[in-house]
Amino acid sequence: MVSKRLSREAGHKRKFLAIVDNTPECERAISYAARRAYSTNGSLVLLYTIEPGDFQHWLGVEQIMREEQLAAGQAALDAQATRIRGSIGIEPELVLREGKKVDEILSVIEEDQDIAILVLAAGNSKEGPGPLVSSITGKSATFPIPVTVVPNGLSDEEIESLA
Repeated sequence: MVSKRLSREAGHKRKFLAIVDNTPECERAISYAARRAYSTNGSLVLLYTIEPGDFQHWLGVEQIMREEQLAAGQAALDAQATRIRGSIGIEPELVLREGKKVDEILSVIEEDQDIAILVLAAGNSKEGPGPLVSSITGKSATFPIPVTVVPNGLSDEEIESLA
């Protein structure tokens, strides 16, 4: 059960959540979410999740690998934030988490009652819409907020006109 959304209450803004990852479609989702946030006077939350690893190494090696993953995640968030600041002029909120991606998405939504929309983009492969869209839609009966899925083939101009 998700907490009541506060995005329409006084002193709150509707937040759009987009996921930063290494998929080609992630930039489409981020662009759409940023434009929607801008056009509706909302805000943007970018989430990067580091999946738990099967590190069977010595503790020192595991710690170095974890730190490298955290640094790579922060760099990916910073790069997307710089792109959004430059192209749209809004300041996104950056969230870096460790855990299973879908679990962390649900946790962020539960913790931040202003998040009202999750924005994902479909992949363009023949195998389906992409792993994240597939995993989220598999939980659609219990997912706590609306999910917008952006077609991968939209141009920047089309995203701008739709958002």
